[in-house]
Amino acid sequence: MTEEYVQAFVHESEEQLTDLNNSLLALESDPDDQEAMDDIFRTAHTLKGNFGAMGYDEASDLAHAIEDLLDELREDEMAVTPEVMDLVFAGVDRLELAVESIDEDGTVDVETGDLEEDIRTVIENGGATGGDATAADDTAAADAETGQVDTFDVTVEIGDTEMKGVDGMLVLEAIREECDLVSATPEPDAIEDGEYEGGFDLVVASTTADELRATLDRVSAIDGATLSQAGSDEAANGESDTASTEPDADDTQADDAESDDSGSDSDTGGKTGESNGSSREISSVRVDVDQLDDLHGLVEQLVTSRIKLRRAVGDGDVGSATDTLGELDKITGNLQNTVMDMRLIPMRKVISKFPRLVRDLAREQEKEIDFRMEGQDIELDRTILTEISDPLMHILRNAVDHGIEPPAEREAAGKDREGTIELRASRERDHVTVTVEDDGRGLDVDELRRKALEKGVRTEAELDAMEDTEVYDLVFHPGFSTADEVTDVSGRGVGMDVVHSTVKQLDGSVNVESEKGEGTTVTLRLPVTVAIVKVLFIEVGNEEYGVPIKNIDEVSRMPTVETINDQPMIEHDEEIYPVVDLASELDVPGQTANGDSMLLRIRKSERRTALRCDAVNKQEEVVVKPLEGVLSGIPGLSGTAVLGDGNIVPILDVVTL
Repeated sequence: MTEEYVQAFVHESEEQLTDLNNSLLALESDPDDQEAMDDIFRTAHTLKGNFGAMGYDEASDLAHAIEDLLDELREDEMAVTPEVMDLVFAGVDRLELAVESIDEDGTVDVETGDLEEDIRTVIENGGATGGDATAADDTAAADAETGQVDTFDVTVEIGDTEMKGVDGMLVLEAIREECDLVSATPEPDAIEDGEYEGGFDLVVASTTADELRATLDRVSAIDGATLSQAGSDEAANGESDTASTEPDADDTQADDAESDDSGSDSDTGGKTGESNGSSREISSVRVDVDQLDDLHGLVEQLVTSRIKLRRAVGDGDVGSATDTLGELDKITGNLQNTVMDMRLIPMRKVISKFPRLVRDLAREQEKEIDFRMEGQDIELDRTILTEISDPLMHILRNAVDHGIEPPAEREAAGKDREGTIELRASRERDHVTVTVEDDGRGLDVDELRRKALEKGVRTEAELDAMEDTEVYDLVFHPGFSTADEVTDVSGRGVGMDVVHSTVKQLDGSVNVESEKGEGTTVTLRLPVTVAIVKVLFIEVGNEEYGVPIKNIDEVSRMPTVETINDQPMIEHDEEIYPVVDLASELDVPGQTANGDSMLLRIRKSERRTALRCDAVNKQEEVVVKPLEGVLSGIPGLSGTAVLGDGNIVPILDVVTL
C-alpha cells in the first residue's frame, strides 16, 4: 500500500471523525434531530468501510460496533442517554487514536477489542451500560402489549449491477428502518461489501407479512424476493412483485460522506475531558484550481523575465536590464501574494474540535454549558492556525474550569443554570480577531492584586497605581495563577503565560476584560499571514539588528537626556519616555559615544520607551522567522530575518526588551 493512499485515507478519516463528533453533539442536545442522525449513520458507515478497505480490520470492527449502536438509537431501540453517548464518544476517540497510529507508522497500534466488546454488551442489554438487561426486558414487554411480531425467512434476488455493495446496503437499511433484521447469510457487513452471488438470505422480524412485503417493494435494487414464516415450508403469498417504485430519499445513502475543511487533532486516549487534546501540525491544505492556474501563469512570466534579463546583461543593455528588473519585482510581488493566499486555511480546521472538548469538560465537572462558535470560515495562514490551537484550547479550558459556575451556584446568583461560552472570529483587513467570551463568575480584581503581591509579581505601590484593565493582564505573567487547587483541567500556574508568549511570537496581541459576576472576555488579535514586515535595520556597536517599522513613531538624533531616579529619560509632547541603551541591554561591545547616537521612539500603543542605537541603515521588507526550541521566549527578540546576502539578522521585540 503506497504512502500516497495511506495519507489520503488519514486526511479523509480525520475530517469524517470531526464531522461525526459534531453531529453526535447535535444529536445529544436534540435527540429528535433526524438530520444529525442521518449524518451520523452515513459517516459511521463510511468510516467502517474505509477502515475495512484499507485492511485495518480491528478498527473496522470497532467502527462496525459503533454503527450498530447508532442503528439502535436511530430505530428508537434505546434512548439517547449521556451514558450511551459517552460510550459512542469513547469509540470515536479510539478510532482517532487508530488514525494517528496509521499516520505515524502505517499500523493500528491501539487496542480496540475491549471497547468493541463493551459496545456489543450495551447493544445486547438494550442500552443498559452496567450490564442490566432491564431496558431490553421492558422493550420485549412493550412488544407483547402492542402486537404479535412474527419472524420470516426472506430470500432476496439482486439483478446484474456494478454496485452490489450499495444495493445490498439499501436492502438492509430498508429492512432496519421498518422491521428488525435478526440475521443474514452472508453476514451484513459482507453483503454491504458486495460479497454475495445473485442475492442473499435474511431472517426478519415483522408485525405482518404485508408490512415486510411493502418494505421490500420500495427497494428498486430488488429483482425479486420470497418470504415465508420462519420454521414453515410454505411461502407466504409466494414471490413478491419486482419493486416498481423508486426508493425513498432516506434510503439512498452515499458511500462517501461530504466533508468540509475541518480537521481532527486528537492526541489523547479517550479520557473524559482530554479528547482532542493538543494539536498536531496541519500537514495539508486544499488549493483552489484558479489559484494553481494563477501560480502557473506567474511562473511562466518569471521564466520569461529571467531569459530577458540574462540576454540584456549579456548584451550590456543596462536600460533593458533595469526594465526587466522592474518586471521581476512586480511578478515576485504577485507570486508572494498568491502563495500566501494558498497557505490560508479556514479556522474550522482547528476549532471544529472545540465543541467536543467543551462537552467533555462540562460533563466531567457536572456543569451545563451552551457553547457557540461564529466565524469558522475566517482564514488564517497554516503556521498561525497551528500555533494558536493550543492557546485557544487553554483559554476554553479556563472558561469551563474557572469561569462557568456549577448550576446550583449560578441559580443562587440569579443566573440560568446553563452557562454560555462563545468563540467568535472576525477579519479586519490584515488581522483576525478571535474572542472567547463567557458569562461566568468573572475575575476578582482584588484577588488578582492580592495574588500578584503575594507572588512578588508587582509591588504594592505599583498595584495601587494600576487600572483594573492592567491588573487583568497580570494573568499572563509566568507562574501567575488564582487557582487554589490544582485540577486536571487547569490551575497548575502555567498556560496563560504561554498563550501570551505564543501570540506575541506570531506578531499578535492578547487582551483580557472581565467583570466580577458577569464573565470574562479574552481577545486575540492575529496577523492573517506569516510575518512579512517592513524592518528598519540599525547598528549597535559592531552588530546589526532589525526593528519593525510599525513599532516606531520617530527616528531622530540623540536629544537631551535627563536622569530621573538613575533612569535616563527624554521628553516628548510633555510625556516622559525611558531610554533603553541597546548596547548595554544586548551586551554588545564596540558602541560609539552617546553624542553620535540615534534614537528610536517607540509607539505608545506598544510600549512607552525610546531605544538608543549607534546608526540607522536602511529599511527593507523581510520574512521574520520566530525563534524555536530553546531559543523561543528570549526577552527582547521576536525572531530572525535572512537578508539577500545570506546574513541572518535578529529582529527585536520592543515590548520585552
